[in-house]
Amino acid sequence: MSIINSFQNIFKIAELKSRVLFTLGLLAVYRIGAHIPTPGINGEELSKFLMERGGALMGFFDMFTGGALSRVTIFALGIMPYISASIILQLLTVVIPALGRLAKEGERGRKKITQYTRYGTVIISAIQSFGIAAGIEGMGQGAFVQSPGWSFRLTTMITLTSGTAFIMWLGEQITERGIGNGISLIIFAGIVARLPSAVIDTVRLLRIGEMSLLILIPLMVMMIAVVGIIVFVERGQRKIPVQYAKRVVGRKVYGGQSTHLPLKVNTAGVIPAIFASSVIIFPATIAGFIDIPWVKVIADQLSPSSILYTLIYVSMIFFFCYFYTAIIFNPVDMADNLKKYGGFIPGIRPGHKTSEYIYRVLARITFGGAVYLSVICILPDILSGYFNVPFYFGGTSLLIVVGVGLDTISQIESHLVTRSYEGFLKKGKVRGRRG
Repeated sequence: MSIINSFQNIFKIAELKSRVLFTLGLLAVYRIGAHIPTPGINGEELSKFLMERGGALMGFFDMFTGGALSRVTIFALGIMPYISASIILQLLTVVIPALGRLAKEGERGRKKITQYTRYGTVIISAIQSFGIAAGIEGMGQGAFVQSPGWSFRLTTMITLTSGTAFIMWLGEQITERGIGNGISLIIFAGIVARLPSAVIDTVRLLRIGEMSLLILIPLMVMMIAVVGIIVFVERGQRKIPVQYAKRVVGRKVYGGQSTHLPLKVNTAGVIPAIFASSVIIFPATIAGFIDIPWVKVIADQLSPSSILYTLIYVSMIFFFCYFYTAIIFNPVDMADNLKKYGGFIPGIRPGHKTSEYIYRVLARITFGGAVYLSVICILPDILSGYFNVPFYFGGTSLLIVVGVGLDTISQIESHLVTRSYEGFLKKGKVRGRRG
């Protein structure tokens, strides 16, 4: 069955059709808002200045906002404050016992954690937006601000904070009433919005002779291969067999079935790449605004495509892979839950031995996931820095685009399966049992 028929089936289900159209509508609202300028700022001149002096960090964070940060629009902060607040809350649930207990209380606890995340998002946005306003006011001797002063700072802070809160609301509405994860789709939309400019830049390079078809064709083949590798690894799992003991209750026998415990190869997702990039590029970006010779040397050494940057970047990816995996996956709790419900891993004693075995397996597959993330993330820097070849949508952006695409297709597929449509399945229509 062709992919066209698969997408046609989406619009045969009224609920799924409304969810898809609702999602596309809110994403369109987000993209429109990303072009509304912040009051009191000369956006065009400021954008040129930031892209010239901001360097790698500006390009990295501008990727997540779809260009809104470099233009300093009302959505300049994007959804990053919400992501930062979510990560901080996840870390605090490990450190603070009360939050840890709250996270385990089911739906009530989840709503409370979400509420705290919203408060944290507003606080982080207010701090960042005030810093942006003060920084813009001091750049270019005030040439980018029409009316400097506290009125400008407060107006900018309120505008950018409100923009982030509105994006957060859009993401929550998409998650609840649309299709897919709203926050991820907003980041996805920001990255994909840069595709036309990337295509135009490639055509321009071909026309002026700086790039030939002999380079472009292998580059496109490589991009397709990288996408295939990402799909393969993101879907990759290490399945640990689990056996449940039989229980006799009255005249009935319960349990005795065999199942498996799935451990993802890349448990941490794209978080290690984002953290590592932010930590390394931040000093280089700050140094780009300081006119001191030795500071410039440090900035050059910490800029992408340098050997020192690549080594530190890979080391940080490995560190955050293990760190974040340890936070979101607890082998001790997993072993206790298996023991509580009568499950065990064949050949491994329940309890402490089981947790040790799970931890050992998780450490090994996390190493493979860290290697995979490192290769994908440094590939654009290697191609652009050492071979002078542009590699658009590589690294972190490609990981996000493919990962979000896979998750969204999975949700669409589940709706199609529920309604007994073929959808994206290859085995045909799912039929119910006849009584």
